[in-house]
Amino acid sequence: MTTSALILGPMLRYVDTDSASVWVETARAGQVTVRADARMWSARTFAVHGHHYALVQVDDLAPGTTSPYAVDIDGVQVWPPLPSRFPASVISTLTPGAPLKLAFGSCRTSVPHDEKGNRSHGVDALRSYALQMAALPGQFSWPDLVLFLGDQVYADTTSEQMQEFIRARRDLTEPPGEELADFEEYAHLYGLAWSDPANRWLLSTVPTAMIFDDHDIRDDWNASLSWKREMEQTSWWHGRLVSGLASYWVYQHLGNLSPADREVDEIWRFLASHDGDAELDLSERLDAFVERAAAEPACYRWSYCRDYGDSRLIVIDSRIARRLDPADRALIDDDESGWLDERMRGGFRHLLVGTSLPFLLPTGLHHLEAWNEATAEGAWGAPMAAVSEKLRQALDLEHWAAFQSSFRRVAQMATDLADGKRGPAPDTITFLSGDVHYFYVAEVERSSGSRIIQAVCSPIRNPLALPLRSFSAVLSYAIANRPSEMLARSAGVPVSPLRWRGIRGPWFENCLASVSATPAGLRFRWITGVVRGDGRARPRVKEIAALTMAPRRHNGG
Repeated sequence: MTTSALILGPMLRYVDTDSASVWVETARAGQVTVRADARMWSARTFAVHGHHYALVQVDDLAPGTTSPYAVDIDGVQVWPPLPSRFPASVISTLTPGAPLKLAFGSCRTSVPHDEKGNRSHGVDALRSYALQMAALPGQFSWPDLVLFLGDQVYADTTSEQMQEFIRARRDLTEPPGEELADFEEYAHLYGLAWSDPANRWLLSTVPTAMIFDDHDIRDDWNASLSWKREMEQTSWWHGRLVSGLASYWVYQHLGNLSPADREVDEIWRFLASHDGDAELDLSERLDAFVERAAAEPACYRWSYCRDYGDSRLIVIDSRIARRLDPADRALIDDDESGWLDERMRGGFRHLLVGTSLPFLLPTGLHHLEAWNEATAEGAWGAPMAAVSEKLRQALDLEHWAAFQSSFRRVAQMATDLADGKRGPAPDTITFLSGDVHYFYVAEVERSSGSRIIQAVCSPIRNPLALPLRSFSAVLSYAIANRPSEMLARSAGVPVSPLRWRGIRGPWFENCLASVSATPAGLRFRWITGVVRGDGRARPRVKEIAALTMAPRRHNGG
């Protein structure tokens, strides 16, 4: 048995009550087969820019069952590796009506797990979580899904290992320098991100869903029209954008799709219609497709929605679906907003909205970003507009708060849902987010209806620099609220339709969060990895915070 034919994976992606999607990257063209319960499912590889991939649809499974599986390429077993210190990789189908168990987080750099890497970037919370799962089989409650909320890879801030690969291909003194240039470099970066044995085992046995954020392409991606125009003047931006989105479709987005979603996906339909024996090369078609999707956001949707028993999860694209015209800015355009509006409906106990950018920032920062948007659009005159645009990019002031039209529209959706105007109100409406490199919980101040919550988990492995921690901490406390709100009012920003307060945090450790629907309410937990003594190879899990958000009828509001 050899694993040399298997470059990455298997990764367990979309899973429901009776089917699962298994994704792999292989070293050569071939037939990929998944074996479980004395049955087999196969798919032929497809090619993109010299790399080979397959997505195997495993179907007709029994609900609520767990089955160990193996992967073959052309009849030779390549997974699991033997011998292995990890438990068998399994496919666990959902149990109809069972409460949702979800892990989530964002912002994970791909540096080695040695002393140097831990010193510069901290202990990888995802790897620590994987090692705990592997060490306590049967004792550890595995999630139904791990949701990665952006910056799964960093295309603009590369590690020494990535730079060595780039240096062997091209001159680092020529643009884009140490940043990624093409699909080949993205493929190598994904390999660095997902090849650690512990993380690879976790990804093979727990379903995953993903959405991009800016660093998957470049810092401040689509922050403003002036940012976009500046990038378009470079010699390398077009290639970066196309290769970044093409690789995202292959490595991240394809596995997000349910079997029904794949049936209407333009690229997948083309792939599925291929009936020849030779491997199909998608390179030109995929590049042209993502180029069009970036130029015309309404032609393709990166967002998705899934229901888990009495819980609904909506995951939103807040990067491509932007409208950047200074006279009519929006974080999500009308098409995307309409799609979200259709899915923000009652009848679920818990409704969760995954958005890479926090919807409810600490209020001091929220008002600062709203002021920045107004002044960048000319509220204080042209000279200040130029200054504010520089501040926007320098301080990453481009969250929901900096797109007030979108913030207000979604705030109205959430309020109407919480008040029972969109069907039976859920117990909780929770925004799950990352991006900011610290984590916290905030809640909208309401006396009736659903609780509206913001839960942030960031970073998995990329801690915030100490000066920025101080800046973020100051803006998280009440002392900053009134001055920043007055600043926003002075620029003509209307009063916010929501009032909220931080109830836990901020914390700045690397972390991974979980959220579970329990009889008592929505249960949150944040863990980090801790190395003690010479135990770098097996970091321990430490709980940083936990709380349960009970419905109002249980806690009296």
